[in-house]
Amino acid sequence: MHLSGPVCPLCLLQYDRLKKRHAEVEEKLEASEIQIKQQSAEYRTLLQQKEVEISHLKARQSGLQEEVQKLQQSAQSASSSPAVLPVTTASLTTTSSSPSTFLTRSAGSHHGFHSDEVDISDVLWSQQEINRLSTEVMRLEAEVSHWRRISQASTTTGSSNGDQGEILKLQRTIKELRDEMSREVDEHQHELAALQDAQRQKLAEITRRHREELAEYEERIEELEEHIHSGVSSPSDASKPLELQKNIQSLQEAAEQREKQLAELSASLEDARKKQASLQLERNEAQEENAGLLQNYSRLQASVAELQTRVQEQEGKALQKTQFEHEIQTLRNNLAAAEKEMERLKNCSEAKPKEEVEHADILELNTIIGTLRQEKEVLEQEKLGLQERLKLAEEQTVTSNASLMESGEVETLEDLKVELERREKVLRATEEERETLMSELEELDRQNQEATQHLITAKEQLSGQLKEAEAELIRTTAELNTTKDQKRALEQELETQKEKMSQSAFTLNDLHMGKQQLEQTVKELKDTLGRAHEKGREARREVAELKKTLQEREEQLAAAKAEMDQGEEREAEVQRAEEMAGKERELSDLRREIDEMRSSYEKGMSEECEMKMENRRLKEEHEKGLRKVEELSKQLKENKAALKRMEREKDTRIEALKIEKNQLEGELSQAERALSDQVKQYKQTIEELTRARSMDASTLQTEHESAIKLNQDKDLEIAKLRRDIEQLTSDHRDTNEMLSITVAGQKQLTDLLQEKDVFVETLKQNAADLQREMENSISIMTKEEEILKQALEEKDKQLGGMKEENSHLKEEIDRLKDQQSRSQPLAEPKTLEIITELETEITQLKSSRNGLEEELRSLKRTSEEQQASLQAQQSELELAHTRHQQTTLNYDRLIHAKDEEITRLQQSVDLLNESQGHLRALHGEVILQEDKTRSLSQENDNEKHDLSKVEIEKLVRGIKEKETEISQLNEKNLSLTRQLDQLVVSRDEVGKLSQMIRQKDLEIQALHAQVSMGHSQDVLYLQQQLQALAVEREQMLAVLNEKTRENSQLRSDYHRLMDIMAGKEAALVKLQQENQRLSHMSDSSGSQEMFKETIQNLSRIIREKDIEIDALTQKCQTLVTVLQSTGGEPGAASGGVSSNQFEELLQERDTLKQQVKKMEEWKQQVITTVKNMQHESAQLHEELIKLQSQVSADSDCSSKLSVDYARLIHNYEQKEKRLGGLSLELAQVQQTISQLSTTKDVLLGKLDSVAQTPEVMDTQSSGLSLNVEAQSQHNAFPANNNNLQRETEALQAQLAEKENLIRTLQENNHRLSNAASTSEGEQRSQAEEVRQVRERLESLQRSVREKDLLIKTKGDQLTQVSEALRNRENDYEVLKQAVTNLKERALILEMDSKKLKEENEQVVARSREKESEFRALQETNMQVSLLLREKEFELSAISEKAATVERMLKDKELGKSGELNQLLNELKSMQEKAVMFQQERDQMMMALKQKQMETTALQSELQHTRDKEQRLNLELERLRNHLLEIEDSYTREALAAEDRETELRRRVVQLDDKLATSSNAVENASQQASMQVESLQEQLSNAVKQRDDTLAQLRTSQEQVRQYAVSLSNLQMVLEQFQQEEKAMYSAELEKHKKEKDEWRRKALLLEDQASALQINLDEATAALDSASRLTDQIDQKEEQIEELKKQVDVRQEMLEEAQKKLMNLLNSTEGKIDKVLMRNLFLGYFHTPKTKRADVLRLMGSVLGLNREQVDQMLEDDGRHGVTGWVSSLLGGRGAQSVPNTPQRPTSGQGLNSSFSEMFVKFLEVESTPSLPAPRLPVHDIKPLSAPPPGRTSGSSLDTTGAASGIRRSGESNPFLAPRSAAVPLVAGSGSAGSGGHLLMKPITDALPTFTPVPVSAEASAGAVLKDLLKQ
Repeated sequence: MHLSGPVCPLCLLQYDRLKKRHAEVEEKLEASEIQIKQQSAEYRTLLQQKEVEISHLKARQSGLQEEVQKLQQSAQSASSSPAVLPVTTASLTTTSSSPSTFLTRSAGSHHGFHSDEVDISDVLWSQQEINRLSTEVMRLEAEVSHWRRISQASTTTGSSNGDQGEILKLQRTIKELRDEMSREVDEHQHELAALQDAQRQKLAEITRRHREELAEYEERIEELEEHIHSGVSSPSDASKPLELQKNIQSLQEAAEQREKQLAELSASLEDARKKQASLQLERNEAQEENAGLLQNYSRLQASVAELQTRVQEQEGKALQKTQFEHEIQTLRNNLAAAEKEMERLKNCSEAKPKEEVEHADILELNTIIGTLRQEKEVLEQEKLGLQERLKLAEEQTVTSNASLMESGEVETLEDLKVELERREKVLRATEEERETLMSELEELDRQNQEATQHLITAKEQLSGQLKEAEAELIRTTAELNTTKDQKRALEQELETQKEKMSQSAFTLNDLHMGKQQLEQTVKELKDTLGRAHEKGREARREVAELKKTLQEREEQLAAAKAEMDQGEEREAEVQRAEEMAGKERELSDLRREIDEMRSSYEKGMSEECEMKMENRRLKEEHEKGLRKVEELSKQLKENKAALKRMEREKDTRIEALKIEKNQLEGELSQAERALSDQVKQYKQTIEELTRARSMDASTLQTEHESAIKLNQDKDLEIAKLRRDIEQLTSDHRDTNEMLSITVAGQKQLTDLLQEKDVFVETLKQNAADLQREMENSISIMTKEEEILKQALEEKDKQLGGMKEENSHLKEEIDRLKDQQSRSQPLAEPKTLEIITELETEITQLKSSRNGLEEELRSLKRTSEEQQASLQAQQSELELAHTRHQQTTLNYDRLIHAKDEEITRLQQSVDLLNESQGHLRALHGEVILQEDKTRSLSQENDNEKHDLSKVEIEKLVRGIKEKETEISQLNEKNLSLTRQLDQLVVSRDEVGKLSQMIRQKDLEIQALHAQVSMGHSQDVLYLQQQLQALAVEREQMLAVLNEKTRENSQLRSDYHRLMDIMAGKEAALVKLQQENQRLSHMSDSSGSQEMFKETIQNLSRIIREKDIEIDALTQKCQTLVTVLQSTGGEPGAASGGVSSNQFEELLQERDTLKQQVKKMEEWKQQVITTVKNMQHESAQLHEELIKLQSQVSADSDCSSKLSVDYARLIHNYEQKEKRLGGLSLELAQVQQTISQLSTTKDVLLGKLDSVAQTPEVMDTQSSGLSLNVEAQSQHNAFPANNNNLQRETEALQAQLAEKENLIRTLQENNHRLSNAASTSEGEQRSQAEEVRQVRERLESLQRSVREKDLLIKTKGDQLTQVSEALRNRENDYEVLKQAVTNLKERALILEMDSKKLKEENEQVVARSREKESEFRALQETNMQVSLLLREKEFELSAISEKAATVERMLKDKELGKSGELNQLLNELKSMQEKAVMFQQERDQMMMALKQKQMETTALQSELQHTRDKEQRLNLELERLRNHLLEIEDSYTREALAAEDRETELRRRVVQLDDKLATSSNAVENASQQASMQVESLQEQLSNAVKQRDDTLAQLRTSQEQVRQYAVSLSNLQMVLEQFQQEEKAMYSAELEKHKKEKDEWRRKALLLEDQASALQINLDEATAALDSASRLTDQIDQKEEQIEELKKQVDVRQEMLEEAQKKLMNLLNSTEGKIDKVLMRNLFLGYFHTPKTKRADVLRLMGSVLGLNREQVDQMLEDDGRHGVTGWVSSLLGGRGAQSVPNTPQRPTSGQGLNSSFSEMFVKFLEVESTPSLPAPRLPVHDIKPLSAPPPGRTSGSSLDTTGAASGIRRSGESNPFLAPRSAAVPLVAGSGSAGSGGHLLMKPITDALPTFTPVPVSAEASAGAVLKDLLKQ
């Protein structure tokens, strides 16, 4: 009962711990899988890419080399026939020399593949190799084309004279190419072998790691299982083993899957190796075949050459032509064969990386290879035929005469020509096929590469998706199994229905008569079947919905469990969530209360133990607590009532499920009733059929068959419904089992609640609060889930932004680490921070400079591309795209790796930001604490060795020596920090640098302004300056290279000096071991100054060197990157230089000058430091020699001192023997006294154990303190051996630590011996005095402490015995409690077994019920079958009767023929019946098999339950045996304890007797001892003072050690800072590459935009040109029209001149005459007008007569004076009227109105006298002169005349109704207004002329714009 409380929380804690370890293991497994997949994917992609590229290029190279070789052979054979044979010899020599060349070549070219991981250098190397191979391929192609031209020229011209020198050169090149080809093939093979070895090693490592992890997992699983078996007794932990087993199974499955995957990978590797071996064999065979073919070809060429020489002697030029043609044909044959072999080798080489290619492509390639081989065989056969023919021709030439020889050779030559032509055709066809195949193969290669890349990406995606899908698969497997069973049942039903449908279709075709009646019945049956199906579907849907709801509940609970991590309660809730959610919440609340009770029970147990140990007064408070517990028991009863309510609710739910079951059964019974009713209806129909005997036999058979089919359908429906019922019953059974399990759990919980009613007081409020908190937390967690989902989406969106921020975070990390490294005490961190900030600013400026340079390049490229054509642009773009894709692939991998590093660094940044402030304050303290903990751990680990007194003294001396050395080193470290403080001066230099940068920026801006204002002269000047700058840049590069070399030399010197220092350190270690005795006695004042100087010098030199080297590396790297980025510009600067480029070059020059100055300064500083180091090393060497001499002298002194020391020890031992007797007597007396007191304490402790424990602790502590004191200064007695062990081990640990610290700083310990040499005499005298004093003190202390320890050891032994007894009693009580708990657990297990037995009995009862139901169903089946058989027999009888009647009738009618038909019909009916019976038999067999399957399943369930019972019984027996064994062991231990008590009491009696005897002797000796004790106490006080002094020295030395540790950590931080700066450089390079990539993209986009813009401009220009051509055509037409019009104008001009002459003649003749009619009208009009308006008439008359206004006004004034006489005189005195045209004599309007005819006439004259419009202008005049004047201006009379003429014509054309008034009017007046007094005929008539709107053209507009506007119009 008492142990069950603490056991459960311990189990929970262990379970949580194991669960965490399990999660960690799973995470490690996943991480390892991801790493393996990533590595394998990267290796595969790299291998595939590189092998494909290398194989392509090498195949092309080999093909081209063969072509070159063959062309050279052909040229050689063409030049001279005996030159054919050396080719074969050359080939043989080259093949023989190839391996040696390979051995010399391949040694240095494959070092990159020995590393396991593919590095950037490997990628770059492969890229360079690819570029090299591509250049070689291009060169070989050019050579091939050259030799082809030569061969074609030789064939056309027929010139046989070739240069021998060129042929020899070509032979040499062929040899070299063959050697190179063999080398490269061997290199490729070695590369493949190296990669395979690396892959094998990686696979072996992966498998080994996987096996180790599996072994760890298995061990952990075994531990978990043991833990589960040990923790089976707690009923609440029943769910843990199940989940652990599930986890174990899942891990095992995952391990098996991993092993399978590894096996598959190994199998695939082996397959690939086999394929590689087979391909290598094929390749070797092909090479051998190729060599044989080449030899055959060479022989053929030799024979052909001989034949040609013979033919040349006879026929001359014709024979030479045939010879050349034959050679060409042989060359083409060789080319075709070589190309085929090339293709086959390509296919072989391409088969290696194409293992993952689709099968269809491989089949196509195989077919192509087969066809090529067939063609090759055909060509070989033809070659053999040609050889035979040549042999025959040679024989004929030998035997036959000269004439016959000539005729035969002519015929053979003609045959050979025909064959040559045919072969040429075949060769052309094969070349075309080869080209098509090559193109197809290239396309296939591209597709394969794309497919492999796509497959790799898809694999990576699928690997991520697989992990997600595995969890879903585990969930869906259960659902799939259930659905598969349903699907199988449905498929069986469908198959049976299909068979029946097919049979019914055959029968329905035969049965037409009873179709109408059966259709109605079939419809009714279909309705019923549909209803039954719908009911079944509804039931299935409900079941599926219930399952879905249960699964949803499970998933929700699982999610809540994973989020809250609250162990056992949530697991129980997850198990119970399958049934109902509400119930589980209440159960989880109860579980929480129980767990809280457990925790409170643990607290109560601990408090109870403390209260028992302290006092028994708390029993009253305990009784009060019991009363409160009784109150809580009432509350628990209420909780029990709530549990009962829950059980009632469960019962109600079970009852509801039963009601649903009953409803379903009722529905099934209704369906059966309906089926029985239908059966009755069928019976009635059968009876009606029997009554209707007139029906035919066929109809009866059809009805019989339909009835059988309906019965079968019904049977199938019944079977389906029964299966549904069985599924429902199984579901009910599962639910009942789950409910029973929950009820059992509730009973166990109630038992636990009853057990723990006592400890429930303070838990009710906590339970309620925890419930609220849980509900709130669940709601909060749900909200947080939603928020997290949204945050995940946002994070996915922000990933891009995060990648951009990664670079900033890296810089911040570097800054933070710099700050941390500079946050040390007494160090100034701002200088390095300022330097880093300036360096970041410099990098930013350089990046901006790079951006400007790239913009310059882009501008240059755009200018060049605009000059070039669009096709060249497209080709360059494609090349750039391909290169860009290759670079992006490489950089994307690097970026991916860097992104992972960035994520890690980001996490570290978060941690560093949190701990930064804390670290600044507590950095040194933390290091000291770590050192302390390490020393303590080492002291605790090394407590097991014995050392003598002399060893302890040696160790103490060594520690003191180390402490002195550490103090000196600490002071030197302080001096170093002071020197670091002096580095603040560098800030001024940094400020100067920043000012210089600003001045340079201002100068750059001024130069930019000047350049922008400048023009072409400035450009030329700038070009010259650029050339000068390029020269300077080359000089700077040379200087930089020299500086880098110097830097490397300085580094090597530094490493060499470090090696020398290490050797000196090793020598110093030996010297220090000899000088350990002397160093602790030396005066530290003289040596400390030397130490300070050495440490200051060394630390300053090291710091300066590190800073200088780092600065040099950074500056050199930045300058090299800048020069590499701007290296290609000086060559291109001559084309055109912009201002930005000039500015950048000036910046570069200034920065490079500054950096060169800095580099020179740094170089001088480094040289000075190296010289100082050399001088110091010489001094140190001299000091070492001195130290060795001093050590030898010290060794002599030490030998003398050791002799004196031995004498003193001898004397001391004699005195010690005298004191021994007295000390023994005194110790016995004190021992007896202490034993009596301890026996009294033991008896009291037995009475009251609680009050005794603090006393025991005090005694132990006092004993320990005394032991420590005793251990520090002597070890005479054997009782102190353990303490001496501990002290010696602790001292050894301290020594080891001090030595480790001093070894790191042994560079600074060279000057110890100087101080020792100066103070040797003092040391010796002091050493002798100190030794004497110490020996006296030690002797006295030993005598005192030996006596004290003798007294106290016996007391300690008694106290230990009493404590052991008490512990045994407590253990006995605890074990009793454990026995009771185990008994209770055994009872609980017995109860569980009883429950399981009851459940087994229930299962057996259920199985019996099922068996009874099964038997009832069998009986019903038998009854149905009997009824069916009866019906069948009745039908058969009726059919027989009908048949007999039919026979009688048909016998009468037909006779024998009728009998035969009847027999046939009977046979058919019998066959059909037999088929029906077979079907019924098959169905019955199926039903029997199903029933057998069900019975076997039930039997297996029974067997399973019996196995469970047996297991539980075995566990019960095991537990009982265990309890018995425990009880036996407890009884044995109790007996042994009693025996020990008796022995101890006996010993106490003996000690009392000894006390009585020794008390007398003690009284005598006590007086003498008291005097000695007083003296010893005085000596002890002195010794204590000395000990305190030594302790103070120890503390100071420890502080020095701490400070040295701080300095070490500072140095480590500096190293880390250097590494960080290197990382920053790498990140800057990465950013630069990214920027370059982005700029490439931008340039590509710009080029595309420019190309599109140029295309648009081209289109517009073409359109404008078209329109211009059209306009030119129109203009030509218009000019032709203008010329015609000009001719007409000339004609009209002549007519006008004639008319003018006539008019002038008329004027001359009519001058001075007066028109009487006009004057009459004017005169009459004057008098007809009113008087007010007569002045107007007079003015008009004056204007008609040619008078001025002034004259008319004067006349009017005179008229006012004189009257009419003045007017008449003026009228008569004026000029004669000019002739006017005839006007009508009568007015048109009436004269009675105010407006008379005269007024109308006046208006007419006014209209006629107004000036006309300006002459029109044609658009032709506007088109031709583009800079025409504006329309307001007039342009001369000639234009007006031509315009008028053309305008008249246009008007006539445009409007025929508007004819010109007068075509012959003279235009004397011009375009201005006519004279007021001129004749009407002289006025210009322009009303009828058309007016044209002028086209406005601005002077600023260009011709293109005008054309565009015209086209738009």
